[in-house]
Amino acid sequence: MKPLDRYLQRWRIAVVRPYLAPTDRILDIGAFDGALARQVTGFRQYVGIDPEADPRLATDRIQLVRGYFPDDLPPGEPFDAITLLAVLEHIPNDKLVDFATACANALRPNGKLLITVPHPLVDRILDAMIALRLLDGMETEAHYGFDVSQTPDIFRQAGFELITHRRFQLGLNNFFAFRKS
Repeated sequence: MKPLDRYLQRWRIAVVRPYLAPTDRILDIGAFDGALARQVTGFRQYVGIDPEADPRLATDRIQLVRGYFPDDLPPGEPFDAITLLAVLEHIPNDKLVDFATACANALRPNGKLLITVPHPLVDRILDAMIALRLLDGMETEAHYGFDVSQTPDIFRQAGFELITHRRFQLGLNNFFAFRKS
């Protein structure tokens, strides 16, 4: 990842950090290298799942799982919080309701679901920045043109209540916080 990739990643993590508690058991879907666990040190346990995760980076409180959610998630107690940082746009639109339901199944009652998702127009900006070699960590060819405005309805269908929604990164990114009903 280039410095700008890391900067944008840190910004997304900073947006969700206030919603995470030291007592939380966190599931980070799309964890890549577990950056969230390194930047948010106050948690009970962290499980990061990603097709490119390196399980050798695990510690006593940090587990990295190479695989896909929910199929490769190891069994365990429900999570207090799930993070999806720049993940929804990578899920085929016809799989989103099932994905949201799987998130609900992995959370304890009143658990938190924290999501960042960019506007689809961001793909054009990213393509230009990649062409200029300013970014390299983004895979816009794996985006499915997710309509951000559908986020509340998709997750309500799975039993979530929207707590907050706001834009950040110059209005090009969205943050949603949900609670499992």
